[in-house]
Amino acid sequence: MSETLRRPAFWALAGGTALLLALPFYLDAFWLQTGLFAISAAIGAIGLNLLTGATGQLSMGHAFFLAVGAYGYVYLASDDGAHVSGLGVPTPLAFVGAVVLAGVAGGLFSPIAGRLRGTYLGIASLALIFVGQHLLMNVEGVTGGFNGRDVPPLELFGLRFDDSPDLVVFNIPLGALERLWFLAVALLIPAAWIARGIVRGRPGRAMNTIRDHEVAASVMGVPVARYRAGVFVLSSMYAGAAGALLALVFRRTVPEYFGMFLSLDYLAMIVIGGLGTAAGAIAGAVFVSVLPQLLTRFGGELPLVSAPGTGGVSPAEAARILYGAAVVAVVLFLPGGLVGLWTRLRLRITARRRPPAPLTRLDNKEQPA
Repeated sequence: MSETLRRPAFWALAGGTALLLALPFYLDAFWLQTGLFAISAAIGAIGLNLLTGATGQLSMGHAFFLAVGAYGYVYLASDDGAHVSGLGVPTPLAFVGAVVLAGVAGGLFSPIAGRLRGTYLGIASLALIFVGQHLLMNVEGVTGGFNGRDVPPLELFGLRFDDSPDLVVFNIPLGALERLWFLAVALLIPAAWIARGIVRGRPGRAMNTIRDHEVAASVMGVPVARYRAGVFVLSSMYAGAAGALLALVFRRTVPEYFGMFLSLDYLAMIVIGGLGTAAGAIAGAVFVSVLPQLLTRFGGELPLVSAPGTGGVSPAEAARILYGAAVVAVVLFLPGGLVGLWTRLRLRITARRRPPAPLTRLDNKEQPA
């Protein structure tokens, strides 16, 4: 047996992948859609964690690049209509093109990202949200304006990611959500693997040095501005992939979704999950994405949570209150986030299971007088 097969991390990854691939055969539509929201958020959060967690660049404009990915896919894949335009590109190329467009948008902003840091970069990136909202509302020929646009289903190797034609596997019909689930998993695994390799490799060490001590990084010969700009482009491409996947799940793009609250949600994801790791981004994305869905589904059975428009605390507001409190708790008591908490618990369990070291008995000659 090779050394890789003996590692617990390998078997954990294999087991997690097998579980993800088996879930569509057992979950209903609500849980599938909730899981798809979480997976798409995880892809975008991984990119933001590379930017903020590993490199220390605060970005408040992540929602803008998700919008570029979502609307880029719709524009490239759609045909010309009565009030909107499109290029009619094959949908797989449109998906790749949406990711590239998001990277180009990040590249146009990268000179600013390479020279600013901290709060200044956060404020500059926040301007992208307002610019994006203005464009989404007013460039109606591309975005559809306030009402948005329908999203063409992805078609890959003759398989359409919608409810037709019928596809039956193991006597279970696979509709649009089930098919999109497999697509999402196929995107999440390489996204996490690439980010993990970057963080653990030489680029990751340079990024961490820039985050912890920029002057020391410059002295050691690290091109700080180039690294910052490159990570910003990479993070934008992750956001573009997440936005395009999110558009396929929603089946319609609307401008109001890609606002400031979405950027704040992504910052909450990486803080709650744990800064600087792909696993932390995934854990935080699951927490922040699933919580509002659960409160919406089971809000009638919970105290202080009421249906939207009834005068009480809506599920969305309750979710923001809860993960806002979680952010405060993580900052004060769990600097490593959910992943750091899991690491501590695992080390404690391992220490308790480990047998105590045997005591060595000294001979009479070696005993002190």
